[in-house]
Amino acid sequence: MMRALWSASTGMKGQETNIAVVSNNLSNVTTTGFKKSRVDFQDLMYQTIAEPGAPISTDNTYPVGIQLGHGVRPVATQRMFSQGEFQQTEQPLDVVIEGEGFFQVQLPNGDTAYTRDGAWKLSENGTVVTSDGYTVLPGFTIPQDALGLNITSSGIIAAKLPNQVDLEVLGQIELADFINPAGLKAIGRNLNIPSGSSGDPVVGLPGTQEFGEIAQGFVEMSNVKVVEEMVNMIVAQRAYEANSKTIQTSDTMLQIANNLRR
Repeated sequence: MMRALWSASTGMKGQETNIAVVSNNLSNVTTTGFKKSRVDFQDLMYQTIAEPGAPISTDNTYPVGIQLGHGVRPVATQRMFSQGEFQQTEQPLDVVIEGEGFFQVQLPNGDTAYTRDGAWKLSENGTVVTSDGYTVLPGFTIPQDALGLNITSSGIIAAKLPNQVDLEVLGQIELADFINPAGLKAIGRNLNIPSGSSGDPVVGLPGTQEFGEIAQGFVEMSNVKVVEEMVNMIVAQRAYEANSKTIQTSDTMLQIANNLRR
């Protein structure tokens, strides 16, 4: 059986994965805080027919040798944590991180998840939560009679209360970061959890060390660029088509070989 058949089949399977990642990126083009992904590929093992540098004769050696590859495989879906564009909403509970860092969210099982989605809401008891009702850590409660809410660039949350001249501080936003954010495991709902390759979270205050500052009244949009993803889709489609043509060509060659005795 011709080696090209199997090599081309791995190419088609690889491009199917590529299209799946591109389609997920495009479907989340308006998802708040979404970070796009890309597929990383590696070539498969090689069959060495002539070793580079092997002797041909007493005086000559193979300058490059002969090696035949066996195709390609996807090895990673790399998350790209570049900053998305900011959209002004003028909503007091919408916040973005201008720089590095993640907001911390408490899951129902008590674990902590991490997100760039700062479109916060209020629960029935005034607790600041995500759109799914998960508590934003370290936990903030806004009084029902609050007349206004102010969040500083350093993450201090303060509210204007009746019969008070000064703002009352309600809490301090804390951010988390990782030595390898691309190693975080996405679990959906704009949330990520640590993995063995992300490292442990480092918690700090906005505007200190490597952490970004907070901006109120904005949300961070997806960092997906539609034109870029459309180009990636065209490239993947043409690569898939080229591999299918290779299979057709290999099949034709086998057919010719089978008909030699006729």
